[in-house]
Amino acid sequence: MEILSVFSPEFRPYGRVVEGYPVEGIVAALKTTALPEGTEYVPMDPVLHAAPHAEEIGEALFGGMPFQLGWCNGHNTKLNCLEFHRDSEFNLGTEDFILLLGLQGDIVDGKLDTSTVKAFKCPAGVLIEVYATGLHYAPCHCDPQKGFQVMVALPKNTNTEYKPGGVNTMDKMLWARNKWLLAHAESSEAAAGAVVALTGENIDIAADL
Repeated sequence: MEILSVFSPEFRPYGRVVEGYPVEGIVAALKTTALPEGTEYVPMDPVLHAAPHAEEIGEALFGGMPFQLGWCNGHNTKLNCLEFHRDSEFNLGTEDFILLLGLQGDIVDGKLDTSTVKAFKCPAGVLIEVYATGLHYAPCHCDPQKGFQVMVALPKNTNTEYKPGGVNTMDKMLWARNKWLLAHAESSEAAAGAVVALTGENIDIAADL
């Protein structure tokens, strides 16, 4: 699979590189968080909120709306699922990392063909925005020895427990608060009851690193 850069024109439909913020303090705080063998996600971590300039950066990114700074860390090379929110997500890594991204507009009849998914590499210390219409999930590592430690900044309470009933296909994809999830049949999320909405290959970029 071709791995593109977040600085490439191909990234424009999915997000943008965010410049001008002093993110060094957040990166340093991220380096103190856990690095599991698998993947772990924490929606909000006080360690990140206490980092230098973190609060002012968060307020600027979300235009004064309540926000949360959490992280997704570990080791991963597979797609497994894609998710989207009603808002942008901001990511920042201690090491280079790769995102497997799709577009909400490519969902047809409640399904998305994984052949439409593209891979984008984000350098360490570079802050990016993934637009609300960008489908994403757990990052992938570039170096299995280093793994990834990636800040996940979202509106407050996103990805927290919330599972109402649904009247249509999109409603049934709601997996947590402000988190719509499309699972591949091979994923653990599908085994746990998530809607199987990804068709085609469950992408694994291990051989492309």
